[in-house]
Amino acid sequence: MTMITRRSILTAAAAVAAFPGAAFAQGTPRKGGTLRVSVDQAPAVLHPLLTRVNPEYMLSELLYSSLTRLGPDMSPQPDLAESWSSSQDVKEWTFTLRAGLTFHDGSPCTATDVAATFKAILDPKTASPARTNVGPIAEVIAQDDRKVLFKLSQAYADLPTALAYTNAKIVPATFQSDLSKLSKTANGTGPFKLVSFEPDRQVVVARNTSYYDQARPYLDRVEMVVYPDPTAEASALISGDTDLMGNTNPAQFPRLGDAPGVTALRTPSGQFCNVNMGCDAKPFSDMRVRDALALTIDRKAMVDFVAQGYGTPGNDVPMNQAYRFFKAEPQKAPDVAKAKQLLADAGYANGIDLRLIASDTPATRTSMGVAMREMAKGAGFRIEVETMPHATYLEQVWKKGPFYVGFYNMQATADAIFSLLYTSSAAWNETRWNNADFDKLVMEARGTIDEAKRRDLYGEAQDLMYQQVPSIIPIFFDLLAARRNYVQGYVLHPRGAVFRLDYAWLGEGAPKRG
Repeated sequence: MTMITRRSILTAAAAVAAFPGAAFAQGTPRKGGTLRVSVDQAPAVLHPLLTRVNPEYMLSELLYSSLTRLGPDMSPQPDLAESWSSSQDVKEWTFTLRAGLTFHDGSPCTATDVAATFKAILDPKTASPARTNVGPIAEVIAQDDRKVLFKLSQAYADLPTALAYTNAKIVPATFQSDLSKLSKTANGTGPFKLVSFEPDRQVVVARNTSYYDQARPYLDRVEMVVYPDPTAEASALISGDTDLMGNTNPAQFPRLGDAPGVTALRTPSGQFCNVNMGCDAKPFSDMRVRDALALTIDRKAMVDFVAQGYGTPGNDVPMNQAYRFFKAEPQKAPDVAKAKQLLADAGYANGIDLRLIASDTPATRTSMGVAMREMAKGAGFRIEVETMPHATYLEQVWKKGPFYVGFYNMQATADAIFSLLYTSSAAWNETRWNNADFDKLVMEARGTIDEAKRRDLYGEAQDLMYQQVPSIIPIFFDLLAARRNYVQGYVLHPRGAVFRLDYAWLGEGAPKRG
């Protein structure tokens, strides 16, 4: 067996040194206190295998653990697994669990629970987004109480990173007969236990005194408070009603940066908004229509308007410099004349009427839709932008609609972002592009150990997306957040869906809360 080494912690130190908003806190952590963290939408899904949005990921991370977790440099770190190793061909991986793991109800957490969890994840009936994002797993075998063998259908070097996926949380094997119980109760191995669950208002968790790391968590309690209005959410932090904003929009960021007692946080990321086009039906089944729309976008202006400068231009590929295998392509620039001609060639010489749906969360979705509407007018696109409540959007539009604005966090690897959104078997195959050549390249790359060959394959996959435009990706966002100065140990993670609140602690000046 060949031990797969994790990237040096020096990489993480260099990364956070480059981004002040992600800097590690100084001083010795101390235990105690209640952290009030605000979120911009309700964490409506308690089931850890089915979570979909950041507040749900945060709650799931508080209550549950995975085999691995992502460090600030995106490298896999031990969580329930204390170590792992692979065969020479990276088709088999063995993970060794920590000794003495227990669920919140006191029952032991063993390799049997791990095997049962992945059986549930890989079952299409469960409908977990993790199914296509934890790697090409063929079988998971509990060899004894602490050793778990993953047999893969092909070589996959990214498995330790993939197993840190947001929905790959370990649940008790006893839930296998009725997974719906996970929607009503929480029984994880995470650093906190569930106290109360009122998703539209507040969720409260308390320290798990049986957590595998007795030094953590440092906090006694975490209260997740829902603030759908971004101005009210920022005001709550400034007044001290809350202690941490996990996410803030660009409009509120300068205000938070100027507020006394508040530290504004910012870090570059692969997080993006895009416009998904249903490639399986007219008009978007015609690549000329997609290409024409892409050619109307002034991407630098989009960054300035939508992100208020807190971001970088996109190029219709879901990766940027934050990703290891990113391939730089010539930056697309607006060419309205060419766009108009392409639209005419596709049979729309008199222009085309389209209805673009945007969720109201985050508000940047609507901003991007409005900017696109104005930019595309000259080429003959007549776009009506409709904003709807996020819950309605998830129910009626997401993964169903032909033309809508998406919003996605950075993923840990190239394979993860492609397999989540753009392969034919993707869990969230919103564009229905279903390009066999793209699928083949991604599948071959995930099983390739040679670094240079793997880079070439991912480069070809990006070439196809750049040319065929299954979705328009005009902008990548910097991640923005804010904290009261007494909140220590919190690192703004570039993944966007990773929070690591078990490392947070309260320093001098923190309010006393019962």
